[in-house]
Amino acid sequence: MSYSIAIDGPAASGKSTAAKIIAKRLKFLYVDTGAMYRAVTLLMLEKGLDTKDSKQAESILEECHIREDREGRIYLNDRDVTSRVRENDVSSQVSYACAHKCVRERLVALQQEMAKSENVIMDGRDIGTVVLKDATLKVFQIASVQARAERRYLENKAKGIAVESLEQIKEDIERRDYIDSHRENSPLMKASDAIEVDTSDMTIEEEVDVIIHLFRERIGETSWNNLVQSL
Repeated sequence: MSYSIAIDGPAASGKSTAAKIIAKRLKFLYVDTGAMYRAVTLLMLEKGLDTKDSKQAESILEECHIREDREGRIYLNDRDVTSRVRENDVSSQVSYACAHKCVRERLVALQQEMAKSENVIMDGRDIGTVVLKDATLKVFQIASVQARAERRYLENKAKGIAVESLEQIKEDIERRDYIDSHRENSPLMKASDAIEVDTSDMTIEEEVDVIIHLFRERIGETSWNNLVQSL
């Protein structure tokens, strides 16, 4: 029996950071679905394509080969783009590129294939509603726009990424929230059986502890003990 944890939520709510830590602690495969969409966006930008044009997005899918390793690094056509896909030009366009049905269908199929034979944890916008509809645990993570903007600002600064003003980051996050929530294909929404977690005032460690506790409750003590013994 394999387990799966789905974490959905808006941009910069701490999903990826928490998911990576949980994956290491439980020895789950971490799948950064957001980075996969960012890789598609990056390829479109590099080819000078319009990220809002679905036909142009579809035109590059056959040559867009994406994979992730167990260290959480993402590769586009065998090129390590882990840091590149987090830069501002990609961040500002990813909501447009990932809204196209052709892109979502291609990547969702790839993500579901990854989850067939391993314990996985995935984060994104539609994991609990589309990708892993039968996930063992579904979490919908939220945080205030102010808290998310501050996190993204500090995160970019720490990574040496060109830092926008805090106000600009807030505007970008609000714009992404609107696009993600109103797109036609797989919009950002809370699954009916997801547990909402507000991380506005949480540290990453607190966030991780909450999600692991919820997972432990969900599978029960016997299964939890068996999982721990296998680590």
